[in-house]
Amino acid sequence: MHDHRKLGRELGLFDTDPLIGAGLPYWLPDGAVVRHTLEEYIRDAERRAGYRHVYSPVLGKRELYEISGHWSHYSDDMFPPMDLGGEQVVLRPSLCPHHALIYRSRSHSYRELPLRIAELGGMYRSELSGVLGGLTRVRAIQLNDAHIFCTLDQVADEAGAALEMIRRAYEALGIRAARYRLSLPGPGGKYVAAPEMWRRAAALLTEVLDRSGLAYEAGEGEAAFYGPKIDVQIADTAGRESTLSTVQVDFHQPEQFDLHYIGADGAKHRPVMVHRSIIGSVERAVAHLIELHGGAFPAWLAPTQLVVLPVSEAEMPDAVRLVARCADLGLRAEISGPEQGSLGARVRAARLVPYQAVIGAKEAAGGQVGLRLRDGHRLEARPAEEVLARIGSAVASRSLDLWDAVDQLL
Repeated sequence: MHDHRKLGRELGLFDTDPLIGAGLPYWLPDGAVVRHTLEEYIRDAERRAGYRHVYSPVLGKRELYEISGHWSHYSDDMFPPMDLGGEQVVLRPSLCPHHALIYRSRSHSYRELPLRIAELGGMYRSELSGVLGGLTRVRAIQLNDAHIFCTLDQVADEAGAALEMIRRAYEALGIRAARYRLSLPGPGGKYVAAPEMWRRAAALLTEVLDRSGLAYEAGEGEAAFYGPKIDVQIADTAGRESTLSTVQVDFHQPEQFDLHYIGADGAKHRPVMVHRSIIGSVERAVAHLIELHGGAFPAWLAPTQLVVLPVSEAEMPDAVRLVARCADLGLRAEISGPEQGSLGARVRAARLVPYQAVIGAKEAAGGQVGLRLRDGHRLEARPAEEVLARIGSAVASRSLDLWDAVDQLL
């Protein structure tokens, strides 16, 4: 059983410091590689799905959150406002108000819809110190967020497409969903008081789930304050559940911000706002991946994808050239030289690295490497370029199986 808080520190992925503060981890170089690779993966997936990426400030005036409803329904989870030049500004708890303003900044025709706006952006939650832990509960969050502005007729298809993106991302990352939950409002004043709005939004998400064929269950009291959502639940190694990915239908904020588009009839119409997050917060996603894989990340996500092991100092020049060639091919490679111990000790030290290339005198003379795989397979010496091409192909395909990706070398 792996605990990402312990393993992440041991592997040099992230750490914390009391001078920075609780719930504010920093990323070390290897952790930054995992994070960057994950971010690039999801940005690429979004681009392919027709999303346009934006950047927006992490601050907003208090008035912005009064309009969105966050101030009246969510302020207990927000940091206190800061006085600035006679105004009050707030660290944002969510990206959606900013994206509503981005949509509102230009006029839109029905021909442009659906308009998909995505951002990997920072947001901040005033979490109590007692619930903070590692990367799973933090105060500064990088969220893979997006908002789709669409017509009512487009909502089900867009929400369904978001669910399919989640499925594909989980497949590439090796994540298994514990369950799907239709999160509905519960009793109390936490939620926007608009019964008809809730009924319509819940009916749309129920249609999406039924159409998907996924088993799901309803959970009262789990909705966002402005609308119901589909929550994709994951479980850690101790069986504790948390939400990673979400799809939400929102009629509230388009109304609050007076969003509209020009319809085929030339009149103004109100768009629907579909919120969706494919991998949730980067912090929680990486925490889950550390525990899921025990630090032995899929090759495409691993901080070091290939370690080069020269048997003696005589093969160091060949090792240096091989690492340089890896850099040219976009592969992350490092040298573990003889000064770091015996070959066996170095192999053991690199046990979490997907691929190990051994270069002895015979391999160096023939421009070859002997390849070892993390899962225990070994391949006889092969031309270095051929081996790197196969590894590059395996990384590009995001295969979870190290052996299948290179077995054509046999």
